[in-house]
Amino acid sequence: MLTDTFGRTHDYLRISITDKCNLRCSYCIPYDLPHGYYAHSKRMTPEEIQAIAKVFVQLGIKKIRITGGEPLVRKEFRKIIRLLSELPVELALSTNGVLVNEFLDDIKQARVVSVNVSLDSLETEIFSNITRRDHYERVFSNIRLLVENDFRVKVNTVVMKGINENEIPSFIALTKEIPIHIRFIEYMPFLGNGWNKDRVITCDKILDIIRASYSFGKLNDPAHSTSKNFRVHGYRGAFGIITTMSAPFCEDCNRLRLTADGKMKNCLFGKEEMNLLEALRNNEDISSLILQSVKNKHARMGGQFGNGYQSADPKNIVNRSMIGIGG
Repeated sequence: MLTDTFGRTHDYLRISITDKCNLRCSYCIPYDLPHGYYAHSKRMTPEEIQAIAKVFVQLGIKKIRITGGEPLVRKEFRKIIRLLSELPVELALSTNGVLVNEFLDDIKQARVVSVNVSLDSLETEIFSNITRRDHYERVFSNIRLLVENDFRVKVNTVVMKGINENEIPSFIALTKEIPIHIRFIEYMPFLGNGWNKDRVITCDKILDIIRASYSFGKLNDPAHSTSKNFRVHGYRGAFGIITTMSAPFCEDCNRLRLTADGKMKNCLFGKEEMNLLEALRNNEDISSLILQSVKNKHARMGGQFGNGYQSADPKNIVNRSMIGIGG
């Protein structure tokens, strides 16, 4: 089992299959990418993705989520999802929703049951300002398409002060008739994303905004849940708040990450990486590297922001940009 020195067992792997995206969200992609996109030779091939994933599964991984960048823009997406579907794991997908209609059959055939879709605004102008692209109608249409095809759908919304916090009640309204799970995400710092602690809308503030318009109750949170979950009384859907900044959930973390260039990260905020792809290409046993990376995991927040998010200095972040890590 993949157990770290703090007794946390890890059975959930997030695999980024590309660092490219067809949107340019400011909190994810720096205006000036420091290193651009990875060269093709540095990205894992579909066969390498499956080979590395197999080792993780042998070590106890039970769930794999395919992420990006935007995973659907990778030319070999169909092959990658087919190869991963051959493994004895629960398979999930994170996407910005733009291309879902083009790959719906492939996602179904791979037995994906859970899809997370990023959507930060319900207003076309604000959506375009955040993403720097005009795809709102297509994204919202594809969310409905996923629901109609019986996928479990979570809508991830990064809440940023002065940008979209006024839309929180509108997102809640969607859950009245549509059985989706809205997840409000506290704004997180990554390399080059212009993070400022004053733009963070905390869980308590989000709940205050919702409470002004709705009566809701607390739901039981599943094991290892990253969100505190609620439902408005009588509504079909639900909502949750991912409290990474105000109330980190590190003590119950069961997640590991693999970047598109084959580096293992044991924490979203961790600066240490283990080069699994290089070892695989050198015909080395990567299981020992995986185990060592798990043992190296810090107790909280990758060893950064130890005094809470309000003391975090974005100039001192040692990490990748979000798109370089994987959603």
